[in-house]
Amino acid sequence: MRVKGGYVTQRRHKKILKMTKGQWGTRSKLFRRGNEAMMKSYWYAYRDRRVRRREFRKLWITRINAGTRQHGMSYSQFIHGLKQANVLLDRKALADLAVREPVAFAAVVDIAKKALA
Repeated sequence: MRVKGGYVTQRRHKKILKMTKGQWGTRSKLFRRGNEAMMKSYWYAYRDRRVRRREFRKLWITRINAGTRQHGMSYSQFIHGLKQANVLLDRKALADLAVREPVAFAAVVDIAKKALA
């Protein structure tokens, strides 16, 4: 007895093809190619969510480094000074201060310098 494509299979296929809508060529028309494309896109999305966090951290460190260099200090000295002074600001907040509030960032740099001295 042959297996026919029943209602459940059609629903599953339509769901996959709906997800690949807008993709190029047979990826949005044929189930098998569409399923491959959908699985690959989910894998890329999973991977790139982690890459995005990595990239943001690199950006924050670059911004903090630029801000600390204006005050005659390196990034690593600055972070070490903050740890010794028990300042619990994360890199995202520090980068935001360096860009938007230079006066407040200068105060934080002074705290780090005092802790190192």
